[in-house]
Amino acid sequence: MERKNAWEIWNEKTKKDAFSFCEKYKDFLSVNKTERKFVSASIKTGEKNGFTNIDTLKKLHSGARIYKINKNKQAVFAVIGEKPLTEGVRIIISHIDSPRIDFKPSPVYEDESLAFFKTIYYGGIKKYQWLTIPLSLYGTVILKNGEKKSIEVGDTPDDPVFTITDLLPHLSKDQMKKTIEEGFPGENLNILASSMPDISKDKEKTKSNLLKIFKENYGIEEEDFLSSECQAVPAGKMRDLGIDKSMLIGYGQDDRACAYTSFSAIVSIQKPSETCICILADQEEIGSHGGTSAYSLFFQYFIEEILEKTGYSLSEVKRVYEKSKAISADVASLLDPNYKEVHDLRNAARMGCGICIEKTTGARGKYGSIEPTAEYIANIRKIFDENDIIWQTAEIGKVEQGGGGTVATYLAKFGIDTIDSGIGVLSMHSPYEVTSKADIYSGYLAYRAFYNSL
Repeated sequence: MERKNAWEIWNEKTKKDAFSFCEKYKDFLSVNKTERKFVSASIKTGEKNGFTNIDTLKKLHSGARIYKINKNKQAVFAVIGEKPLTEGVRIIISHIDSPRIDFKPSPVYEDESLAFFKTIYYGGIKKYQWLTIPLSLYGTVILKNGEKKSIEVGDTPDDPVFTITDLLPHLSKDQMKKTIEEGFPGENLNILASSMPDISKDKEKTKSNLLKIFKENYGIEEEDFLSSECQAVPAGKMRDLGIDKSMLIGYGQDDRACAYTSFSAIVSIQKPSETCICILADQEEIGSHGGTSAYSLFFQYFIEEILEKTGYSLSEVKRVYEKSKAISADVASLLDPNYKEVHDLRNAARMGCGICIEKTTGARGKYGSIEPTAEYIANIRKIFDENDIIWQTAEIGKVEQGGGGTVATYLAKFGIDTIDSGIGVLSMHSPYEVTSKADIYSGYLAYRAFYNSL
């Protein structure tokens, strides 16, 4: 099927709108590189646009704009529609966690007078991509008395950065003979943090000086790292890519490209026919097993709370699910001309050709995929076409080349019609992922159309 390139179809006004939208997108993702920061920033934006914490409300009426937070790392936003909840709701779910480098519980150590942080990587990464790049550090540390300490260093102009070192080519003879997996062991992803000794100490002088700095700047002792969430992420802002500035390069676009656009879409909704919900989930990159993930009961409890506060019985929750429609908004794999051999060219998505619809995800024989019905796929096609959305079909790659799943299954289990539809990405899971501004804006327009459709 021929794919339409948005830049060839859009008029100058739409192109200008796409560039303008992506400036806000760049600013947001450049600052909010962790789940906690993404949730905090979205709450601030939501409140400025009339959203209220549902915990403060006893009753809900048509037009109410509400949100709920789960442990500061997951959030859900909703606009109550004019139709009864029992006629269904419209849901878009995305995830706000991204591959990164996390601290181990006891991270600080010294070796050969250099101080390091011991780490464990989060999510699926190619380990060699994280070597020798500048890293910024974000941390939330909870002291035994409950006091919260925040660490942010590496993303302002005068900040120092961190890095993971690599072996010089001149001494890499043995390393180069190994496979990529063997040549870059995870236990070697140690972050270089300090080289200056504390001369008042007799041993581990550099480590002592590092801990002294953390104590002075953040009020943190070594043992406090046990109750912390410390993440190393690529330093620097998201940037325009290409001489025409038509693309974006930056960290965390999987899946914050879909999270930002779906959140922006629900913020733009005023008086929807059906209740609209935007879920920002955590922990997708590690299997969605935790308490802030799509697997948790947070969404289910939220629906039940809406039912109660709009005057319905909880026994009607099944009717809500049966009539609801959902989009699992997770990024899609784009065809990379440098690696055509891993794609089925007839079914691969292309950059600039709009938001992707994925009939199946998973791996090999559709394992792990939800496979939406033909009726629901037709419904999504109709919505997109009637609203002049630039869209395309996609798949992750050749059938037996690999695979990957999404959070779609956690909505589909309720009997909710669900389909995977997200923004295409090149260099997925790398420190600096690549997207098209045309695809980002198409995603926003598509999600907005889904919320507004009858």
